[in-house]
Amino acid sequence: MDTLFYDFINQFGYFAVGALIFIENVFPPIPSEVILPLSGFFTTTTDMVLPLVIASATAGSVLGAYILYGIGYVLSRERLMRFFETRPMRLLGFKGTDIASAVDWFDRKGQATVLICRCIPVVRSLISIPAGTARMNPAKFTLFTLVGSAVWNTILCSLGAAAGSAWMQVSEQAEWISDIVKYVIIALVIIVAIFWIVKRIIPNLKRGNGEDDGHRPTHLK
Repeated sequence: MDTLFYDFINQFGYFAVGALIFIENVFPPIPSEVILPLSGFFTTTTDMVLPLVIASATAGSVLGAYILYGIGYVLSRERLMRFFETRPMRLLGFKGTDIASAVDWFDRKGQATVLICRCIPVVRSLISIPAGTARMNPAKFTLFTLVGSAVWNTILCSLGAAAGSAWMQVSEQAEWISDIVKYVIIALVIIVAIFWIVKRIIPNLKRGNGEDDGHRPTHLK
């Protein structure tokens, strides 16, 4: 895949940088940890300049972020609340009020996470979805996304430019950090899942069995 990125950027320059980062924001498994240092490296071998590389990457980041923002906007608070009030979701311990509480928290305190998370692998793209669901002000969303993405893009592109032909070492280090973040996120998800099972799902199942027993005909007891 690195060869594909290399050839694409080598042929199409700034457009390729913006397009790849746009796709990376919509489809996170495409690694910006490879694209950005590689893009910085090209400023040492072509007529591409670092400021325009960073600007192209940041433009791609903002445009890609709005795709996921739009998905979150379409889902909407009301639709998610209705979905989580369905019987299968309630058996899994969810409630419509959980969504309302999460969106209310995001409105009050969570909007800054759009800025912070732009510099955190994995979640840097996905944070756009709750922002859309909460109907975050588009101007503020754009500003936070622009600033956070510009910081991330500047760091990795600059490191790639400074490393020159050793840009792959920068990429490897960035991917190593990204892997650590992924493991931490997986561990947190497992902890939350265990807590959820113990506090929500098991009590729900017990209450469900109790209700069944209470409605069972007397001659079957």
